[in-house]
Amino acid sequence: MRDGQPNPVTRLADYQPPAWLIPDTTLDVDLRDGHTLVTARLTLRRNPERADKPEDLVLDGEHLELRSLTLDGRELNPGDDYRLDGPKLVIPGAPDAFTLTSVVRIEPEKNTALEGLYRSNGMYCTQCEAEGFRRITFFPDRPDVLSRFTTTIHADKSAYPLLLSNGNPVDAGEEEGDRHFATWEDPFPKPCYLFALVAGDLACLSDTFTTASGREVALRLYAEHRDLDKLDHAMDSLKRAMAWDEQVFGREYDLDIFQIVAVSHFNMGAMENKGLNIFNTSCVLAHPDTTTDAAFERVESVVAHEYFHNWSGNRVTCRDWFQLSLKEGFTVFRDQEFSSDMNSRAVVRVENVDFLVNHQFPEDQGPMAHPVRPAAYQKIDNFYTLTVYEKGAEIVRMQHQLLGAKDFRRATDLYFERFDGQAVTCDDFVACMEEVSGLDLTQFKRWYSQAGTPVLTVTDDYRDGEYQLTIEQHTPATPGEPDKQPLMIPIKLALLDGQGRPLPLDDQGGTETVAILREPRQVFRFRLPEQPTPSLLRGFSAPVSLRYDFSEEQLVTLLAHDSDGFCRWDAAQRLYFAALARIIDDGESAADQLPRLAPVLERVIARAAEDPAQAALLLGLPAENAVGDRHAPLRPQRVHQAVSGLRAALGEALADHWWRLAEQFDEPRYQSGGDAMGRRRLRRLALAYLAAAAGQGALDATRVGEYLGRDFDQPTCMTNAQGALRDLVHNGLDDQGRLARFAEQWADEPLVMDQWFAIQATVPGPDTVARAEALLDHPAFEWTLPNRVRAVIGTLVNGNPSAFHAPDGSGYALFARALKKLDGINPQIAARLANGGARLKRLEPDLAGKLGDALRGIRPGASANLAEVLDRILGA
Repeated sequence: MRDGQPNPVTRLADYQPPAWLIPDTTLDVDLRDGHTLVTARLTLRRNPERADKPEDLVLDGEHLELRSLTLDGRELNPGDDYRLDGPKLVIPGAPDAFTLTSVVRIEPEKNTALEGLYRSNGMYCTQCEAEGFRRITFFPDRPDVLSRFTTTIHADKSAYPLLLSNGNPVDAGEEEGDRHFATWEDPFPKPCYLFALVAGDLACLSDTFTTASGREVALRLYAEHRDLDKLDHAMDSLKRAMAWDEQVFGREYDLDIFQIVAVSHFNMGAMENKGLNIFNTSCVLAHPDTTTDAAFERVESVVAHEYFHNWSGNRVTCRDWFQLSLKEGFTVFRDQEFSSDMNSRAVVRVENVDFLVNHQFPEDQGPMAHPVRPAAYQKIDNFYTLTVYEKGAEIVRMQHQLLGAKDFRRATDLYFERFDGQAVTCDDFVACMEEVSGLDLTQFKRWYSQAGTPVLTVTDDYRDGEYQLTIEQHTPATPGEPDKQPLMIPIKLALLDGQGRPLPLDDQGGTETVAILREPRQVFRFRLPEQPTPSLLRGFSAPVSLRYDFSEEQLVTLLAHDSDGFCRWDAAQRLYFAALARIIDDGESAADQLPRLAPVLERVIARAAEDPAQAALLLGLPAENAVGDRHAPLRPQRVHQAVSGLRAALGEALADHWWRLAEQFDEPRYQSGGDAMGRRRLRRLALAYLAAAAGQGALDATRVGEYLGRDFDQPTCMTNAQGALRDLVHNGLDDQGRLARFAEQWADEPLVMDQWFAIQATVPGPDTVARAEALLDHPAFEWTLPNRVRAVIGTLVNGNPSAFHAPDGSGYALFARALKKLDGINPQIAARLANGGARLKRLEPDLAGKLGDALRGIRPGASANLAEVLDRILGA
């Protein structure tokens, strides 16, 4: 829809089971230059669970040219036997059981929206979630219609020697005209959003995995030929994920073959299509020469996530799209647990919480707020949000907390066994938790239906040997939800003595407990020998905002002594936020903060070698967006000055320590593994502090520049090369033409070039708007390539507030022009990037007015995807 009118609303309350079921689907896909013919044979029968028995069969279809339609072999005529009603194919008076065969013509080469079947770098591939299958053939495109698919693909053999689809290969052969075919059969019923097809000329990395029951599964990872050497890490990650899922969740893989294909043009990170996962190249390709440590970790996590979907999403799927978190939240929890077991659990947990608090919380507190299970939507594509994924994972984690690991495993076993091959709901998931544990989770289920971030206000009192914690909960109003009900909130806590040691909380000597908050206000009492320092929300046991008036002494105690990784990190963050508030709100200088912060950081640095990755987390300042979100109104330039000033001041004050860390963790040659990554992470943080100080003239810029230049000129890995380049460019140090040299060296590596674009788009300061404008005209920039668009527009808008919020409004003007152009190419990407404007109403008035004007200017004629996001941001 591009007429600027409101979009039709789909409501959870209106859900009805499908009128027809489709036990079997047979597809014949004939790939030709310029067009593709898709023949679909569907066996249909009425659904006995649909009480009203509608007479008309209604199928979804978009951008399809219908060539023929037959019902039980009889050709149907338009008008008399069927009609095309907009994007719907309607067959009046359909019988109770029949076979429907359609032939449609599509043009994948023109499909820049990257939904359905499209071409990417000379190969055909698909993306059908959420509603892309309707771009391939007419079908009831909804997740509760499960069908067994048999797919035959025809193509030119020399151009497309590889023909893949879901399931197991059952036939292949030659055809006339140097063409060939391949047939795939998926024995497991699946919704059409899990359909996948790939045709191309790709290199393959092969391996095998032997399951717990002794079956040998073929593993095949595909990429462009030049990228074959970048698949080893993904293969290792996959095999670890398969073994972990058997050990931790008892889930064994069920097909003879598991395949992953790397695709450069992809709207998402990856897609869990049954047996044939399709990945954005950024989530599967990895090599030390071209990939940073952070990207290595992301590949491991995403490979695991999509594999885990084989059960939590494929074998058991969603009844409707309102239940999206049933599969995504649960699977994010599973991949987080996997990453925790593969790496440092404390570090992974803090990284996940940091992302949640500084990205999902703002979503939950702004115009885009919605429940994990929304009540209504206009475009389901717009609900693939952090709330559904990250907050959804926290809801699963709370159930794990409430049940304990043993009963949670029993409950998930029950869930998989009871609902195997079905499309179900979040309530079905929770019901299994209740049945196994005996808990009443009625109140807990409000987490699924109520938007917003709960605020816990904690006060305490100690007298006569009794310590009282009074905890109040309140969830602020969100769009469409002015009144909130109290939630069931697990609060894990410990109480520390004056030396930072945990005090016993019960007769058995236990030093940790979980307080369950159910009421708006509750008091929890403990008999203790002294006034304690509370260690609250340990492990971040619930996705809430904690308000407790910690003294500076208490925060220092927690940071120095607490055994809980989250609470240590949270204490450090509170110290930083307090210092920055004194600069932003009280007019103090960055130098004024040093007597309070420097000694604390020195204590962390002194123990940094014990766990370098955790030390890097504790020593890193909050991001500017995180700081800005804690101040109203949002004044981005003042926030930038405060954060950059404090970073430079700490860089100068602790320079000797930073230099020592840089030398201590320098590596003469590349080393892999989590420990080496942690050392590199801490070293790069130390160098970033030194570069910040040098950039503001507080340290010798020549010395720092030469040191960083060595890292760039003689890197042991891409982490060091990119880190050095970023420090040089972001701090105005002489890069001696290294930006140009980097682009020349890596011109043929798209993922590396994405980072080259991103480094420039995140240079602080308003002048970067003009730099970003120039990047959009760079020969290597492509509007049809989502990764490249995200590298420039996404990083500018979401990762560079001092540039995006340029006082003259130039950042907003660029943002609006980019959204309008993208909307004509790929509405899904345009809508997702538009979320970058969600802080509009928190901005200081002048900036809010300029951003609002820019977005209102592109609202008329916007696509359905973009219009829904703009309306919510603008308050329409």
